[in-house]
Amino acid sequence: MTCPICEKRKSARFCPAKGEQICAVCCGKEREVTIDCPVDCTHLLSAHRYEAEHPRTLPADTPLLDVNLPSDLVHTHQQLMAALAFAMAKFCAAHHDATDADILTAIQALAETYKTLRTGIYYERPPDARAPRELYAALTEFIGEVKKQEAGRTGFSALKDSDIFYLLVFLYRMGLLQTNGRSRSRRYIEFLRNQFPEAQELKREESRLVIP
Repeated sequence: MTCPICEKRKSARFCPAKGEQICAVCCGKEREVTIDCPVDCTHLLSAHRYEAEHPRTLPADTPLLDVNLPSDLVHTHQQLMAALAFAMAKFCAAHHDATDADILTAIQALAETYKTLRTGIYYERPPDARAPRELYAALTEFIGEVKKQEAGRTGFSALKDSDIFYLLVFLYRMGLLQTNGRSRSRRYIEFLRNQFPEAQELKREESRLVIP
């Protein structure tokens, strides 16, 4: 059989996303680009293992790459960083169509907002696309709740905007290194899912709730 994508080469492997045989070349070229691959596809998993063995290098013009992160950032704010990552994993569990690009767009936009806050200026520019904009809003709400809880316990919030900025930059860079840059890649999302499997289970439990 001829590959239904290129209509030139012989079909050699089954594509679960398309439900039919395609050629190996089209599988490699269109994977996570025009083909929305399921996360358990054996060919996708094999490609991801290869990518893990050959890490990406970030271009010099990568946004926020010039930011110098404090050496003790992860140690000092480990709980908050884990909480932010968990909030992202929970969001992804509820939005199955979200991609790495959506997540990175949201984190970058929120980091840029906190970058201005460090200077005492508030300038907010949420992403235009639906998924990044919703994650941006969810993380903004989450951070606001953290600050409110701190203020309720101690009378003021010790969490600085600069700390949040650095944590967002850290998560952004981690995402850039985890993803493969393809438009429909979900490598970073899968990384978060593996780190916080309870986020997936939590969304299942919430979906069973019946609101009277």
